Amino acid sequence: MSMVSKNKATEATVKPVNNSYGNVRRSNMIQLLLGLIIIVLLNIIGSAIYFRLDLTSEKRYSLSPSTKKLLRETDDIFYFRVYLEGDFPAGFKLLSRSTREMLDEFRAFSDNIEYEFINPSDASDAKTRNDVFERLMQQGLQPTDINVRSNDGQKQQRIFPGAILSHKGRETPVNLLADQVGAPPDAIINNSVQALEYNISNAIRKLGNASKPKVAFTEGHGELSRLETADITRALSDYYIVDRVSLDGKVNALTERVEKEDGSFSIVNKYAAIIIAKPDSIFSEKNKFIIDQFIMKGGKVLWLIDPVSASMDSVQASNRTIGITRDINLNDQLFRYGVRLNSNLLLDLNALPIPVFTGNIGNQPQYSFFPWFYFPVLTSTSQHPIVNNLNAVRTEFISGIDTVGNPGIRKTVLLETSEYTRIAMTPVMIDLEILRKEPNPDEYNQPPQPVAVLLEGEFESLYTNRIPREISNAPEIGFTSKSPENRMIVMADGDIIKNQVQFSGGTYNPYPLGYDRFTGQTFGNKDLMLNAVNYLCDDTGLMSVRSRELKLRALDRTRANKNLLFWQLLNTAGPVLLVILFGIVQFFFRKLRYTR
Repeated sequence: MSMVSKNKATEATVKPVNNSYGNVRRSNMIQLLLGLIIIVLLNIIGSAIYFRLDLTSEKRYSLSPSTKKLLRETDDIFYFRVYLEGDFPAGFKLLSRSTREMLDEFRAFSDNIEYEFINPSDASDAKTRNDVFERLMQQGLQPTDINVRSNDGQKQQRIFPGAILSHKGRETPVNLLADQVGAPPDAIINNSVQALEYNISNAIRKLGNASKPKVAFTEGHGELSRLETADITRALSDYYIVDRVSLDGKVNALTERVEKEDGSFSIVNKYAAIIIAKPDSIFSEKNKFIIDQFIMKGGKVLWLIDPVSASMDSVQASNRTIGITRDINLNDQLFRYGVRLNSNLLLDLNALPIPVFTGNIGNQPQYSFFPWFYFPVLTSTSQHPIVNNLNAVRTEFISGIDTVGNPGIRKTVLLETSEYTRIAMTPVMIDLEILRKEPNPDEYNQPPQPVAVLLEGEFESLYTNRIPREISNAPEIGFTSKSPENRMIVMADGDIIKNQVQFSGGTYNPYPLGYDRFTGQTFGNKDLMLNAVNYLCDDTGLMSVRSRELKLRALDRTRANKNLLFWQLLNTAGPVLLVILFGIVQFFFRKLRYTR
């Protein structure tokens, strides 16, 4: 074969290869352009339609429908100044990061949410820092002292794990750290993260609520005074218009007449809820009828009743007193709704300490603290939104509650005593001598006793078939024999809503509800009362957010420290070795593919 024919043969064999290479290159360019076009289109669509895939088991990054609805209804800027910036331990860094992520999630559903993170300890001189701290405390933020490691060793640092929310010239504090007596630090941080959505949503609702519902404390039966309910009244006024109403046998005390366009009228409730706080005198049948019809028309009631008459003032005056049954003529009404208040006093080894005089040193009286078993400290384990992650609750001379009959009513125990309970039936001698001897564990062996119960369902009137026809048929009364779906809460302690009072400078000033002036501790009474009324009056479902549970996936510290070197190498050298291994496998794969 000649040289010319050889060259033609070579050209013939090479030319298809060049064409194939060009086709592959052209195909790759088309694929690249298509990929870029798809990415641009996805970004354009993504900017117009918000979408986020939450793969966590507890839906940690998903807002509830009630929160989304609240955010869509915001009408102006809600500005959060969050004081969780700085050098924190790991737990507070988690809280700070979770708060930022939660606020970002809120911003995804509303352009009216804005925030900034501030370090309150950023000032160089101590005086400026202290001025900032003082201002934040005056605004309602609660400080926390933590230990921080530095080059000089351990140092104590004051932080403010909270935020100040501003809206239309108004401000409200948002404390983000859950305060739970006796809970370990990891649990407190986890509970705080769980409560973020509720706390932030609740603050927005508080400032953005233009039309407030009305609630009322009843009067006329020896209920707690304005001074004794001053703090909870102030707290409730952020959400409601708070009144005080005397029933006084007036049929229209809790209801009002509303005229219709056709000339007819209907009888509706004036208030969303009423609070009956520690009455001590008998309710007449007429007043019971007024309350009953309020409930039948959808009104909510928070019952705070003492079935037993006992006073700490009487105990301190003579070192002893007798607890006797207090019958105020409500037993048949509460029984009809689904509960019975027991004529007993509950003693619990988990109790509030009280100061007891132990002698004099010189001219100075000396006091020591001893647990007073008639003042149980209740810690709820329920996951219900009213008491979920609630701080311990302070009580005084509480009684037990039994749920009875009425299968159509759902009963939820909100609070109960511990497993170290003793039941004392009335009449019972209450004597300070109990403090002078060690308690006998065999006497405190009763199971937990319910002291607060939530009732939900359609309640039947106590007065069905019990009143004359001219009353039941009277249009101005509007008698109703069965309520719509409704709620009420019954607690066998009237003092649970009572704030202590300080006498100073000739005036009486209320302490915060839940604060104990003897021990200096603050208990969860205020949060309990706010949650109770909010739940009763909640039409948005926001309270259900409090029942969310986020699991804290903490390290097993003992196991981690035992195999510290292994875990360090796994986390540092492991990723590098994986990359090298991937490169080696890819090299041999390509070599095998292109040498064929």
